[in-house]
Amino acid sequence: MKRLKNYNEKYNEKLNEERAMSSDFTSRPPQKHHWKIWWELIRPHTLTAATVPVLLGSVLALLEGKTHLLLFAAMMIASLLIQAATNLFNEYYDYKRGLDTEKSVGIGGGIVRHGMAPGLIMTLALSMYAISVLLGVYICASSSWWLAAVGSLCMLMGYLYTGGPYPISYTPLGELFSGLFMGFLIILIAFFIQTGYVSSTAVLVAVPSGILVGLINLSNNLRDRDGDKANGRKTIPVLLGPEKTIVFMGIMFAVAYLWIVGLVVVRLITPWALVALLSIPKARQATKGFVGKVEPITMMPAMKATGQTNTFFGLLLALGLLVGYFL
Repeated sequence: MKRLKNYNEKYNEKLNEERAMSSDFTSRPPQKHHWKIWWELIRPHTLTAATVPVLLGSVLALLEGKTHLLLFAAMMIASLLIQAATNLFNEYYDYKRGLDTEKSVGIGGGIVRHGMAPGLIMTLALSMYAISVLLGVYICASSSWWLAAVGSLCMLMGYLYTGGPYPISYTPLGELFSGLFMGFLIILIAFFIQTGYVSSTAVLVAVPSGILVGLINLSNNLRDRDGDKANGRKTIPVLLGPEKTIVFMGIMFAVAYLWIVGLVVVRLITPWALVALLSIPKARQATKGFVGKVEPITMMPAMKATGQTNTFFGLLLALGLLVGYFL
């Protein structure tokens, strides 16, 4: 009887273990394909912050009668790789500092949610930087070696945004740095490699692009405000609060659009550039989408609209400049 009792106890324990394993298995959400996880890790919605400025800078160079397709392609690929690597650095260091959890909202947190190896993510980011350096050598050899210093600075800022002992993302300067080095400076580099100089027109047209790229970062920080505050970050939304941040966002959207109107009024660019104003409804959608929202998940559509505003604005502006050039 004692042996039978022990057997029954072991059988019941094994049965309970199997049921628990079965419950764990069926309660897990369907696993994503490996490539989809990697695609999310590079945060594709942010990549237009790299592509649109390159396109605008190249179109401005075309207006000067200068165009070199291989240089354009090299610049476009290098910018994409630097932006993607920056996102991977952000993924890596947010994990290392304990900012990402399984409850994190958005497409970040792949290391926690999907069990991605942190070392592999860092290796991929550094590999992207390495390829960018090779492309940079070609770009510098075809234009000017002074660009090596500028390009190195851009890459350094991409790393220091979340890496290093004093990450830029912990300060209220994140929007300024992202707008300056991605939205503004990339336009001037793309223009310079085609023409060999930087014009005042290129500088002025680059300003609204820098603003809109900075707003992409601001929308992300607005969504993450509560978590950032709890972890000691001093971002603009943490310092201003959500209501004032939304007002600030609306003001900066207005500045970007009025800037283009001003350039047309002083006849620095073609009136066809006003076609960029067609993206205003998307900017309104982005701003209003944050109003009254408390939970981060409810802010995701507004974040998406902010990125789309940058994309539509840049593409429409480039289109308007091209139409004005050919007509």
